[in-house]
Amino acid sequence: MEEYVVKIISSEYLTHDVKRLKVEKPDGYTFISGQATEVSINKPGWTEEKRPFTFTSLNKWRDLEFTIKCYREHNSVTKEIEKLQPGDELIIRDVWGAITYQGKGVFIAGGAGITPFISILRQLDEDKELEGNKLIFSNKTSRDIILKDEFERMLRDNFYNVLTREKVIGYNDRRIDEDLLKQMVKNFGQHFYICGPEDFVKNINDIVVSLGAKTESVVIEK
Repeated sequence: MEEYVVKIISSEYLTHDVKRLKVEKPDGYTFISGQATEVSINKPGWTEEKRPFTFTSLNKWRDLEFTIKCYREHNSVTKEIEKLQPGDELIIRDVWGAITYQGKGVFIAGGAGITPFISILRQLDEDKELEGNKLIFSNKTSRDIILKDEFERMLRDNFYNVLTREKVIGYNDRRIDEDLLKQMVKNFGQHFYICGPEDFVKNINDIVVSLGAKTESVVIEK
């Protein structure tokens, strides 16, 4: 597998525990929105600690972008990534498939599971093809919502926020369950894109299939 050493151009917080990294893009390096690569840190002791991260940039951009949730409670790659500054280096590898857009539908994300959808929705917006798609985004609290303003601009009334540990006026303060999905979705014959923690994905997949979605129309991360 090809490896590329790339410098970090910028690093900034999007939420209290999510960072956006912009890094150099190797010559000839291409991807499709929704795809990912394995990333490690180019520092002693970390080069073989590989983790998959989805590109949140568009392929046409000059640089690559990753949106990464930092888990500070573990001595992990993301904890170390949080410390990195412009000029530090990452190692990226070949591109591989994650979630592929297959047609208009409902995107359902739990927490950092939003990351494969960011580039897909941005590309649809760029191509004027976003109309007819919907995003349901579940987070613990309002401060955890990644790119809230951008999703509101792109999707307007087709962006739904669900909070599981906070009551805020204008938000659904509950978990995504069958009743909520029946309220939000009228057509279960369309595509469903689901990403988040493993239990979240299984639960939502089971619900939408039970409500009439075809298994082949449910797209989950591979």
